[in-house]
Amino acid sequence: MAVSLPLVFDAPRRGLPPRHLADLDSDERRAAVQELGLPAFRADQLARQYYGRLEGDPEKMTDLPAAVREKVGAALFPPLLTPVRHIACDGGETRRTLWKAGDGTLLESVLMRYPDRATLCISSQAGCGMACPFCATGQAGLTRNLSTAEIVDQVRAAAAAMRDGDVSGGPGRLSNIVFMGMGEPLANYKRVVAAVRRITSPAPDGLGISQRAVTVSTVGLAPAIRKLADEGLSVTLAVSLHTPDDELRATLVPVNNRWSVAEVLDAATYYADTTGRRVSIEYALIRDINDQPWRADMLGKKLHKALGSRVHVNLIPLNPTPGSKWDASPKPVEEEFVRRVIAQGVSCTVRNTRGQEIAAACGQLAAEG
Repeated sequence: MAVSLPLVFDAPRRGLPPRHLADLDSDERRAAVQELGLPAFRADQLARQYYGRLEGDPEKMTDLPAAVREKVGAALFPPLLTPVRHIACDGGETRRTLWKAGDGTLLESVLMRYPDRATLCISSQAGCGMACPFCATGQAGLTRNLSTAEIVDQVRAAAAAMRDGDVSGGPGRLSNIVFMGMGEPLANYKRVVAAVRRITSPAPDGLGISQRAVTVSTVGLAPAIRKLADEGLSVTLAVSLHTPDDELRATLVPVNNRWSVAEVLDAATYYADTTGRRVSIEYALIRDINDQPWRADMLGKKLHKALGSRVHVNLIPLNPTPGSKWDASPKPVEEEFVRRVIAQGVSCTVRNTRGQEIAAACGQLAAEG
């Protein structure tokens, strides 16, 4: 089956919500406030409320004069995301949230609390256009890109939930962000990079999460990987490779028809060289499809040759999706695969999958209303 893939990394603003404070950098915020006839200091005041106090409703910003709150709300705080429902598992420590955007678009995020950290898996698009056949999100297709503010607001809401003790375990702090929810982040490049800057900049310009605690995932848009390397960021790059050979990858990850395994690994090497950061390789292990011992050997050899010690393989037991013919590999096969990759001098571990029973695990997000 022929698959139509996007030819550009940045689609126009079509279908996106009106301008929001979180779409703007510091200079743009000041200009927007002055357009409203307000003094320039209000720009930092609004940003401190949104990013510092995690307040998204101008009516609750008590240091803003009551007379201007409605005007500010209309101009800089359009409705972004409304929670439709929260579903929890793992004793309440994993929470899947279905969001409805202002135009009715549905998307999801997953908040996972661990003993030493709290990680939020966020979406960068509603749906996904990459069409990977083993992924529920990819099979649903792409609805639209998310705006910078819609991406950032997922993080603000989760940070507030952690602070307020809405997640099992009491009050805490959101520490890690992974762009592994719905969508291909590098197909919404400009807005994702802007969102990363808002998420990682200290208040009043952002939420103050460490760049090294942010992971941006991609199925392998090689030119965009190189572009990201030149952004001056210290985020982790995660490449969803899923097989080391082009023949199978063209089926599992259709974008491989445009950028081969060699091109993707070459771009990943450039990322490691430029940023000094280790690259993560995501590999969903699928029974009798990509779990053969020779593929483990090939994967280890190719990664060691391209990246040496600057790579880690995250082996992901395939998460089931309704009606799918795909299934996870048996445990002994998984263990042998790990052993063979390590034998080639490449670090390899099996991801501890969270949220499978509430369809919140990797590849399961489908945003059903």
